Amino acid sequence: MPKQKPPKQIVIGGKRKRSIAKATIKPGTGIIRINSKPIELFNNFQRLSLSEPLVIAEQVLKEKMKEIDIDVVVRGGGVESQIEASRLAMARALVAFAKTQELKSAFLKYDRSLLVADTRAKEMYKPGDSKARRKRQKSYR
Repeated sequence: MPKQKPPKQIVIGGKRKRSIAKATIKPGTGIIRINSKPIELFNNFQRLSLSEPLVIAEQVLKEKMKEIDIDVVVRGGGVESQIEASRLAMARALVAFAKTQELKSAFLKYDRSLLVADTRAKEMYKPGDSKARRKRQKSYR
């Protein structure tokens, strides 16, 4: 009995601040989930932000978008950085899945941060200080 090949599956990651997301694309029926939660259950602003790469990819790939499932697992950080990491991971995974320069250029034309990570992070506290930049006050009294 010949071995069956597992269905084509692509796993790509994305980071933002302390959040790390991994997007998995596999053949399916067009379901998009973040941490096992359907994208429809997010609030309106978060859903719009998460669906940006999907809308652009749908314009370029047309019917192929209905034939794939996207599962994103994201850990760490706050809610907004998790959203940013998720959309970065989804966009990168869609480019890897489609293997077309047209989709990549469409993402870059719309918003460069869909494919290029924002490397800014919280600044470290300095030794003996209460915050990263603010110094202790002196009273001399």
